[in-house]
Amino acid sequence: MSERPVRVGVLSLHNSKEVKAILNAVEALGHNTEWLRLENTIVRLEDGEATLSPDVDVVANRLLLSNTDQPFEELGLAQTLSGLRPMLNTPDATARAAHKTAAAVALLNEGLPVPRTVLALSSHHLNQIRDEFAEETVYKTAIGTHGGGTWKVGADGTLAASVGNRRAFIQEFVGRTGETPRDLRVYVVDGQVVGAMYRYATEGDWRTNVALGGRVEDATDSVPEEVLDLACRATSTLDLDYAGVDLIEGDDGWYILEVNPTAGFKGLYRATGQSPAPYIARLAIEHAGGSVDSDRVETLASTLDDSVPSCKPAPTPVFSKEQVAIGLTESVVVRGTSGTKTVIAKSDTGAARTSIDLRLAAEIGTGPIHTVSRVRSASSDQSKTRAVVDLVVGIGGNQHTVAANIEDRTHMNYPLLLGRDILKNYRVDVSGQVQDHVVTVDEE
Repeated sequence: MSERPVRVGVLSLHNSKEVKAILNAVEALGHNTEWLRLENTIVRLEDGEATLSPDVDVVANRLLLSNTDQPFEELGLAQTLSGLRPMLNTPDATARAAHKTAAAVALLNEGLPVPRTVLALSSHHLNQIRDEFAEETVYKTAIGTHGGGTWKVGADGTLAASVGNRRAFIQEFVGRTGETPRDLRVYVVDGQVVGAMYRYATEGDWRTNVALGGRVEDATDSVPEEVLDLACRATSTLDLDYAGVDLIEGDDGWYILEVNPTAGFKGLYRATGQSPAPYIARLAIEHAGGSVDSDRVETLASTLDDSVPSCKPAPTPVFSKEQVAIGLTESVVVRGTSGTKTVIAKSDTGAARTSIDLRLAAEIGTGPIHTVSRVRSASSDQSKTRAVVDLVVGIGGNQHTVAANIEDRTHMNYPLLLGRDILKNYRVDVSGQVQDHVVTVDEE
């Protein structure tokens, strides 16, 4: 152990299990921690000097670029802090990895296998090239997470070159003929494999994400060494210090699907009994000149301590600007995978989830159905199940991607019902006037 404990800062604005586990592991290894959050982080540039408060020796970057409407703001924050302190998973590396086609180009340039992929900026060209692919093709947004922004599409219908404010691309559907859809997640820290797991899709779905209910199985000792080496090479190619690498096996070999700089630990720990957190903690400590007991790291890795860390800052008063008002009825833009339409929506603060008429959903190409919700009618004790799809709704300068119910609304006046998943961002004006908040969307 070094004579002076180092202070490790973890940069994250979310209350994730992974951040808590890393901070707790640093403390368990005998060093100090700071959770760099909205409540406590201040950067001063004055008198020819730049200072960071709270002060740390190194920063472990866990900002979720793929899970925010404004990834450039998060990226700029990471770049600001990386100019002040050494940082693991630098902003440039995480930005490249978070953008799926940018990452694929970097991997391909190093001779690493990626599925056949096409990004076209024009919807016209994207649909022309779509005909060159097999009947089942994967359609993805370039930035996405937890299986959101990923669809398997057939030959029918048209595709848009962007979904909401994110570009989209098509990719060859890879898998082994006749087998349950599965992929492989390998977690790499400092060039070494912490663990690997197979993830199996739930019945009726093809996506394997643990966040969507995918089943997991330990694969650390059963995967060929050359596949684990692919994961390590992919992490190194993208200059990441730690990452979850997703690979998939086709009939002709293995392909790299994604290199996730903020991959979750929950599924990996459930499958393997190993947590990456102590290994990330050790890397951060050593990066700042400290030292740790390697045996202690291995012992800590057998648990996933995601309790609230002692360094979590106390909440501070938040002074926010007055919320934008929207009407009881509102002109909005809805967008799916194949079309965009402007409609009049009704605001309903009593509904937890936004709902879209099934005919409108078909017209704009929402889908695929990724789960079902159970809804109890206000006029009946009976509950009904409704299919749930990803939907992009534009109001003014804001776009919201939500999981929306599909229902038959032909007997109702409005084809779209805005629920609290969207209305939480606004103040509803019940005067009944339609507000002028229409989004202009460029058509290809």
